[in-house]
Amino acid sequence: MPPTEPPAGSRFPLPVSDHQPSAYDGPSRDEIMALRREYLNPGLLLYYDEYDEPICIVEGHMQYLWDEQGRQYLDAAGGIVSVSVGHCHPKVTERVRAQIGRLVHTTTLYLHPTIVLYARAIARHFPEGSGLTQTYFGNSGSEANEYATLLARLYTGHNDMICLHNGYHGGTGATMRLTGIDDWKFWADASINVHRACPGYCYRCPLGLSYPNCDLKCAHAVEDVIHAAPDRAIAGFIAEPIQGVGGVIVPPPEYFQVVYDIVHQHGGICIADEVQTGWGRTGEHFWGFENFGVVPDMVTMAKGIGNGAPLSAVTTRPEIAACLSQKLHFNTFGGNPVSVANGYATLQIIDDENIQQRARDIGGYFKDKLHALQDKHMLIGDVRGMGLLLAIELVKGRGTKEPAVEEAKRLVESAKQRGLLVGKSGAHWNTIRFAPPMCITKPDVDFLVDVVDAGLEDLSRV
Repeated sequence: MPPTEPPAGSRFPLPVSDHQPSAYDGPSRDEIMALRREYLNPGLLLYYDEYDEPICIVEGHMQYLWDEQGRQYLDAAGGIVSVSVGHCHPKVTERVRAQIGRLVHTTTLYLHPTIVLYARAIARHFPEGSGLTQTYFGNSGSEANEYATLLARLYTGHNDMICLHNGYHGGTGATMRLTGIDDWKFWADASINVHRACPGYCYRCPLGLSYPNCDLKCAHAVEDVIHAAPDRAIAGFIAEPIQGVGGVIVPPPEYFQVVYDIVHQHGGICIADEVQTGWGRTGEHFWGFENFGVVPDMVTMAKGIGNGAPLSAVTTRPEIAACLSQKLHFNTFGGNPVSVANGYATLQIIDDENIQQRARDIGGYFKDKLHALQDKHMLIGDVRGMGLLLAIELVKGRGTKEPAVEEAKRLVESAKQRGLLVGKSGAHWNTIRFAPPMCITKPDVDFLVDVVDAGLEDLSRV
């Protein structure tokens, strides 16, 4: 089943992978759709469903994916920012295969070598003197943020959390409560008290101001939020250094310095949700928070930590971590030998193959090309992001900034038809997000930008 020829209409051909996908002999896409409708929960979101053309992915290798028909795609979504070093990276696959052959399951009730070696390696990637040394492993970003919130409440003795409008922290009860985008929330939230603060969304400033003449009022407004809390006491503040689901929102450089200082003055803990920004993806630094000159009290991780495996972690200082010793506790699957083997191998590849530097260099090349597209297409209102976490926000007019929602839908669909997979994000679903595996190359970027260019040209003719 050789890779298909590049689709017509692409000025740059899709780089052909040297990986030979296996012959697929499973059910057809239509059969899978029928089974999904009958046996899976109907609330599960499905890409491309609005055009009745969902895609069936059956194989992946590095930055490429293949559907059941053998057609190759460039994955510029990274499995929702989950694939860091590449789909089925050979070194990760080798390490996981060896672990499965020895031991698939044990729990935190027993000793195992990989979990402690991996935790030590993670600690060594935090800034020297940060005190971020002790890690709790889980299975998802939602679980990591649940435990971080629990630790903050236990450590401070307070129940109130501050989060940001437009933020996303997971799909469980407490993390939905922390999430600031209504599309991702149900009414049956957990009972923690949550207060929302302004994000540093300069393109659509919620206060109607302009940086840098705004005096960072969005950040200073956290003081007012705390004053609204009972007894002016909070457990903590949680935020993504760059809001991912919210549309790749990069705050001003000083934003978190102001917020962290206010939170600490009031006895709260600062939590950096690095589920999408960690592991070198922002390029200049290993962790997203380092781009803003702060050190959090706690860091949560998932997605890229395991290159797509179900793995997450919370790292904090020993005195905060000790709060979990107040009761009996263990985790059946957190720190599973197979999952941590996957994570440990991924971290070693990030270091050995200079993945962070690739994110910086390829990401810079990519962002320059997106700015060139912005000069050409009025639909692009804003280009933003860092490293290989980038986005373009589509608007009907740069003066009004009216969200171009339908245009974003059509652009995502046209990209798929040309062999490119991207994602939509943002509160209005008008932002196209790019978070490819960090093994992506410049020829891949050339193809990607050409496809987006062609899609925008199609939209200009409608």
